[in-house]
Amino acid sequence: MQINRRGALGLIGAGAAAPAMGVAGAEPARASFRHGVASGDPTAKGAILWTRVTPADPAHSAAIRVTWHVAETAGGKPVESGIAQAQIARDFTVKVEPTKLQGGRDYYYHFEVAGVRSPEGRFRTLPVGKTDELHFAVVSCQHYSGGLFNVWEMISRRNRLDAVIHLGDYIYEYGRDGYGGDIGVKLNRLVEPPHETVTLADYRARHAQYRSDPDLQAAHARAAFICVWDDHETANDSWLEGAENHQPQTEGGWAARKAAAMQAYFEWLPIRDPKPGDPWEAINRSFEFGDLATLAMLETRLLARSEPAGSKGPPTDAASMAAILSERDRPDRELMGAPQKKWLREVLEGSVTAGKPWQIIGNQIVMARVPGPDVEKMMGAEKSAALMAGLTPDTRQMIGAAQAGYRAGLPFNMDSWDGYPAARERLYADFRSVSCRPVILSGDSHAFWANNLADAHGQPVAVEFGTTAISSPSIGDMLDGIPLGQLLEAGAPEVQFCDQKSKGCIFLTLTPTIASADYVAVSTIFTKEWTETPVANFRVKPRSPRLEHLG
Repeated sequence: MQINRRGALGLIGAGAAAPAMGVAGAEPARASFRHGVASGDPTAKGAILWTRVTPADPAHSAAIRVTWHVAETAGGKPVESGIAQAQIARDFTVKVEPTKLQGGRDYYYHFEVAGVRSPEGRFRTLPVGKTDELHFAVVSCQHYSGGLFNVWEMISRRNRLDAVIHLGDYIYEYGRDGYGGDIGVKLNRLVEPPHETVTLADYRARHAQYRSDPDLQAAHARAAFICVWDDHETANDSWLEGAENHQPQTEGGWAARKAAAMQAYFEWLPIRDPKPGDPWEAINRSFEFGDLATLAMLETRLLARSEPAGSKGPPTDAASMAAILSERDRPDRELMGAPQKKWLREVLEGSVTAGKPWQIIGNQIVMARVPGPDVEKMMGAEKSAALMAGLTPDTRQMIGAAQAGYRAGLPFNMDSWDGYPAARERLYADFRSVSCRPVILSGDSHAFWANNLADAHGQPVAVEFGTTAISSPSIGDMLDGIPLGQLLEAGAPEVQFCDQKSKGCIFLTLTPTIASADYVAVSTIFTKEWTETPVANFRVKPRSPRLEHLG
């Protein structure tokens, strides 16, 4: 199926800017809706509705009066309306929340500024009571320079979506000379600002550029998003007190940079603001989908994450590798923190007690145990040497260092739960304590995964669906000719499926008896002529310890 680019939001930005009546005491303004509309964090009675008003005068600073309307049909008569203000203190973004709607229904909404009407968006409220099925798109990792957002166009065309579950890396902080920048040059998708994002103005500008993309706008207008961040919304490999890609000597204090990133995130994402007194980092929250499912969204980056083992530099000898493994295995190392663990245990226990068949956990990083593959041993010396000969010298050097670490016992990815095994065991103990075998949703890795999770004693505890990237380059993209996904499947007992090259998403369908995950890719992210390609399908029954592979 060839896709026509002119999609559901072909009229984004339509309507000439017109004089806007300001609030009392505010100066008149001309304005438009260049960044579309969005919804998120749905409830049974509403959702967070978002837009940004763009003043025609860049120097405009007065508040702008915005009206909003929600209807039961596209273009229909409003059933709930209100007034808000777009203010410079929040970068002229607006978030409102209707509270009088009915559960389990689609609604349509728009904003207006003095006769200028925004595009129309659509969302579905949470169901109440008996629920026969749910439909989600599970996504992560959208690099503006890494490729076109064809996956978002695909998602915007779905007939039924209860929500989009976004597992992080909504933006990337790198400048034009950083990760993925070479692809951006070829596609003429150069990031703004051109340098790495550090200040509030930088992060705002980067969010604004992402939200100028028509495919991302179309997806936001199609369904409510339920989001968590990963690391790149702040900086690569972030943790409680710093990040791999943060240099205090030249970029200032981590607390200031993190605060700037968090402020921009809450301004530009359709997410409910923290409760008064709560920190920005307390993004963990849950959603109840009738009698069918509970969705709990975790925060594993900024609330409690211990410094990554090996963050002082790559291992160079056996002693340094042993030291990294010793650090990794310390029992006090954290990802979630005790308060969040207690909260999650209570959410899961409440869902199990209520008799809901599904407990779903939205989590940024891969949870399965994934040993690093020994390419030479698994493929044979002659074949692996031939493949390595076709790689660049820098890539060969990187693989050689990684292979030495894998042979010493380092896992495939120390930035995943594999870097925090004691914290993972504590989480698995909580699953057992409330008689729960949840479905784990994971992002971050830029690869598709289907995993049967087990504790340190080999006892089944959960299943995991890992989604690939919207557009971010993967390790598999770098290693052309090396069947990395197959090697990981062969060397990791928990890994049932791994695709390191596809770009796409998971369409997850829940019924009372089956959770079905369709792994779907787009044929390319380098041109707008693309096709939708099925990759795999897995399903699992409630409380089952193992996935079924249907193809």
